[in-house]
Amino acid sequence: MPDERPAHGRPAPDEPGRERLRVALTKPTRRQAVVAVLLAVLGFAFVVQVRDTQANDTYEGLREGELIEVLDGLTGTAERARREVDRLEARRDELQDENQARAAALDEAEQRVRTLNIIAGLVPVTGPGLRVTITESTSRVSVGSLLDTVQELRTAGAEAMEFNDSIRLGADSSFENAVGGIELDDQLLEPPYVLDVIGDPHVLRTALTFSTGPIETLETLDGATVTVEELEQVEITSVRDAPRPEYAEPGSGQ
Repeated sequence: MPDERPAHGRPAPDEPGRERLRVALTKPTRRQAVVAVLLAVLGFAFVVQVRDTQANDTYEGLREGELIEVLDGLTGTAERARREVDRLEARRDELQDENQARAAALDEAEQRVRTLNIIAGLVPVTGPGLRVTITESTSRVSVGSLLDTVQELRTAGAEAMEFNDSIRLGADSSFENAVGGIELDDQLLEPPYVLDVIGDPHVLRTALTFSTGPIETLETLDGATVTVEELEQVEITSVRDAPRPEYAEPGSGQ
């Protein structure tokens, strides 16, 4: 039988095929590389499609009772979420109401402070009112006549008063006779006495002009000349010093 071994060490007929496969794996051509990439992309797309199909088929194998349990679980979760939303919305409304109540209380407190400051004469003020000028003629104006004038104006609703553009009247203001005029709150007030008053002009004038009222008393008993002007805008710029209580303190809970 003839010898089939290759002569002189030449490779067997199937060795060239294996050699080409080795070269293709270790040194692929450009075409081979493109084909490999395409195959890899197709394989990845196939895996993704299979997983998506499996995910969509999650509930297909469940029995009716199991599906009901799943549905009940989802319903319970939705109900808990709805209750939580309701709770949060209710809390939000409570906070809004609390903020509105707090803002209203703050506004009311600020308004009370402004009102008390005006009444106490601690701030400059402006508004409609009267200017009353009292000029001495045959005799001196008495302290009692000035005090009666101020009291009648207060009773008529005067909100602020000032003498001679310099002395603000307060609830505790006092008048005393003095050389050269009248002493008002330890300050000398010289004639003519100009009294600026803020309030309803018509009501204030009526409080001064009624029979036997302040103007008639000043003119007949004191011999003074009195003029009254109704003004749309009266400016009172003088202020009083806020006294500090020496003995009184706020009560409990204040």
